[in-house]
Amino acid sequence: MTILEAIRYGIENISSDTPQLDAEVLLSHALGKDRLYLIIHRDDELDIDVLDKYKVYIERRSKGEPVAYIINKREFYGYEFYVEKGVLIPRPDTEILVEEVIKRSRELKNPIIVDVGCGSGAISITLAKEIEGSTVYALDLMETPIKVTKINAKRLGVEDRVKVLKSDVFESLPKELEGNVDIVVSNPPYIKDEVIPTLMVDVKDYEPYEALSGGEDGLKFYRRISNDALRFLKKDGLIAFEIGYDQRDDLFNILSKDYKDIECIKDLAGLDRVIVARRG
Repeated sequence: MTILEAIRYGIENISSDTPQLDAEVLLSHALGKDRLYLIIHRDDELDIDVLDKYKVYIERRSKGEPVAYIINKREFYGYEFYVEKGVLIPRPDTEILVEEVIKRSRELKNPIIVDVGCGSGAISITLAKEIEGSTVYALDLMETPIKVTKINAKRLGVEDRVKVLKSDVFESLPKELEGNVDIVVSNPPYIKDEVIPTLMVDVKDYEPYEALSGGEDGLKFYRRISNDALRFLKKDGLIAFEIGYDQRDDLFNILSKDYKDIECIKDLAGLDRVIVARRG
């Protein structure tokens, strides 16, 4: 089978919105080459071991397994992150959250940042890379995110400034951080429990339920994080959340008691995506 024939085989056997892209990424991974190589060498015959590996990848994808879990990597904010089943796959929408935090940190010197629910470490590590002198506490309750964030912090050279802690929200943060945190950031679980069964197969059947479920109304973690953050944030300290497209008004209500300068930022599709506010 040639490279071109293998791509066609993949397209025929993948049921997704992007079958050609998926097939090309999986074949590139099996070959250890980039996608440009596929174009230049499209008539080359594939070695049997490469073909066998590729067919296994295609079978996994045909059942709905996300490409990122199959190839164990995902790009985020220009950095390549290791991912595996058990962590939420980083998404482009979350780059908007990171960008807003970076913009609002420019006047801060050596800021202390807390990322609640670090997952793959995409937010924590990107902020450590992009904000000079920052120290980031990456918190998660589950073992796999703790392991994966440590792997990514080391790979991307910021393990000295990303402190990875197993923590139920803020419970494991050092006491000396009370009143000394500049920024709290989180992309918490925010999907209503009743909505999760309606999600796409590659999300509901493969990504971790605990990274998706925001409780009955989707707001459980926003309430808890915003309340508990008051103990750690400096006066005028920043809190920043990724939100669902229909949660703007709810977040304004939750934050209005203890926070000021509440602002909502839209994503590239024009949907509400990020909420930022400052501690009152």
